[in-house]
Order: sequence, then structure tokens, then C-alpha cells
Amino acid sequence: MTEQENQRAHERAAFLGAAGWADATSVSLTGDASTRSYERLTRGSAKALLMNAPLGKEAAACPPNATEDERKALGYNALARLAGPNLNAFAAISETLNSAGLSAPEIFAADPQTGFALIEDLGDDLYARAIPNGADETQLYKSAIDVLITLRESNPPITDTPAYKMLAYDNLALETEADLLIDWYWQHKTGTAPTPDLKAAYQAAWAPVIAAISEPHVMVLRDYHAENLLWLPDRAGARRTGLIDFQDGLFGHAAYDLVSLLEDARRDVEPAFATSMLDYYCQEATTLPNFDEERLRSDYAILGTQRNAKILGIFARLINRDDKPRYGDFIPRVEAHFRNDLRHPSLAPLKTFFATNMPEIAP
Repeated sequence: MTEQENQRAHERAAFLGAAGWADATSVSLTGDASTRSYERLTRGSAKALLMNAPLGKEAAACPPNATEDERKALGYNALARLAGPNLNAFAAISETLNSAGLSAPEIFAADPQTGFALIEDLGDDLYARAIPNGADETQLYKSAIDVLITLRESNPPITDTPAYKMLAYDNLALETEADLLIDWYWQHKTGTAPTPDLKAAYQAAWAPVIAAISEPHVMVLRDYHAENLLWLPDRAGARRTGLIDFQDGLFGHAAYDLVSLLEDARRDVEPAFATSMLDYYCQEATTLPNFDEERLRSDYAILGTQRNAKILGIFARLINRDDKPRYGDFIPRVEAHFRNDLRHPSLAPLKTFFATNMPEIAP
């Protein structure tokens, strides 16, 4: 064990001791693409999850009042407004979601200074497992959409604190994420690095598209898909959908989480089913103030393209920089989503760019 690992073990033991869980048994859970890890703890009949979010493993988060130049100097997390290993973000959003009548993990203990938190264990019944095991796909997805309707209807506020303030999903964050395609996926796909002129043309094609998105107007959980949603059938209404991995949430655009759910990078969602669920969202949102279905559908196409551009870049980076070739299995699915999204009239500048420069993923 290295000195750093030994120090982390001591911090873990001290945290669990202070929380009264020093004698718990633990089982490590499979991690994701982040720097966080989780353990399932058992102490008699009690269960909890230990979240381990070590500080210093990621670039700095975005200070609330940072300028564009300051965000560029800090790096990707600040540009894209990711929370990084900030447990204050997870705690604040969890409290807000629960206060809105939704199912986020209750936090039993947390130490933001060391990056440990003891949280409610919502179980293993991820949508991605529950549906293949016989759960009704329509019921689960309608419940997940009901969560988004609840967020839009209640618009729950997050109280600003010195430790955390929810920021907006602004154009710089959207552009930064979209740039991952040209920065990482392009060379992965073509074998050739993009020229400065090509990257400039790519960014120029995005500019009017992103400018056409509606203003931020709702809390966005940002990574809303079948491997981050848990089925809790013993609960009622929208509380049947358990929510995790929301610490990067921002004040953004309602279509973002909807397209994250229906254009899943890791799970096939039949196009006809996705269309029916988009229709269900529009039907349920009709009575909400300021709902504009045409605008929602335009945002859906734009943010679908933007999100899939980001995911293609992230997966290419995981493969080529981080030596995680398994992410290559997901790329054809994301390419199909991207290609389909480009068909919307709002995406005309990008459709032209890809038809000219990378026709294999153009419509």
C-alpha cells in the first residue's frame, strides 16, 4: 500500500468511526467513469452506501463568479461546470430533490473535507437491470418522466451556501462539451488530428445552433439514464424512481434530461418507444406555465446532438487516453443517435458541416 493509499484508509476509518459504522462489513460496488467509488455497508440489519470522492483527483470546479478566461485557466471542470468531488453539491441537490417529493438518497453523514459520505442504500434495481428482468418498460419510463415533470412544475430552489451554489448550464459549458467530439472523437474515427481550420469551422457551425436553445429554466440532473435510475416499486408516484449521480446538476434546459433518458448511450431504446415517451412528456407538460411544445422539441434535437457529441468525445478519450476499450462497444449506438438528431431543421449548420467533412455520421 502506498503512502497515499494508507492515508486514505486512515481517513476512511476515522470517518466511519465518527459516523458509528466502524464495525460494518463492506462490499465494493462496480465503479463508473468518474473518480468516485462506492461500498455497500452492512451493520446488523442496517445498510448504507459509503461514497468515496477523493479530493484532488479532478480539475477545479467553477467558482460562482468566474469569468470565461478564469474558467479556461482552471480547466475542463470549470468550463463545463462539473462539480468534481464536491460533496456539498451532492448534499444540496439530494436535499432539494427529497424536499420536492422525489427519491434521492438520504445523507446520514458527510465530510466534504475528506470526500466521504454515508448515504441511503436505494438498492440494486437499476432500470438497466429491472427491465431485462421483467419490469414494465413503459411504467418505468413514465415514472422517470414524471420526475422531470415534477422538477419543472415545482421548480425547487437550492439554497446558496458558501460551500455550494448551483450554476447555469450556459453556452460556454455547452460549447465546451461539444468540443470533445472534435478534440477526441475526430482522430479516433479518422486516424487524423483535426486542423485548426477544421476545428474553427466545427465551432462556427455550433454557434448558431446553441444560440437557438431556450434560456435555462429548470434544474437539470445531467446524467439521467437507465444506469442512474433505480426502480422502487414500493413507493408511490414519481418517488418510485430513485435518483443517483446528480452532483453535476445545473440550472438548465428541460429537454436535456429527457434526451439523456431516451437517447441512452448504453441501452437500446426503440425509436418508436422514445417517440411515445416524448409525446407523453409533452402531454403531461401541456398545463404547465410557459410550456411551448415546438420549442421543447427543437431543444430536444439540439441538446440531443450536443450531448451525443460530448459522449462520442468522452468515449473516445476513455478508449485512447485511459485505455478503456470497452467503451468502443457503445460508440455505434451514440453515432446513430447523433446522425438522427442532425435531421432536425435546427441542426442545419452542423448537418452541412458533417456532410462535407465526415459524411459517414451525417444523415
